Amino acid sequence: MTLCRVVGTVVSTVKHPTYKGLKLYVVQPVDSDDRPTDPSFLAVDTVQSGPGDLVLVLSEGNGARQILREKVLPIRSLVVGIVDAVDARIPAGVPEGAIARGDA
Repeated sequence: MTLCRVVGTVVSTVKHPTYKGLKLYVVQPVDSDDRPTDPSFLAVDTVQSGPGDLVLVLSEGNGARQILREKVLPIRSLVVGIVDAVDARIPAGVPEGAIARGDA
């Protein structure tokens, strides 16, 4: 899952039938300090989030199929949670930089 900021909405008059009734957002991956980390991408909303919200995005096709209960689905990324707060303190005993390197 990726921490993202919803930066905009997408409106389309012609789309795949699977997208009917779903909200499509432009999301920007961010770090725990809300700084952009990667290019923005599209994600389908499943939790009634909105522009400006900090969200968790699942970017894996099989997970999207399971959540939306479809065998074939042309959707890869889903907004699956709205984040209330991020606590990015390093746990006691973990050397500085270990989490970023994946050593923790």
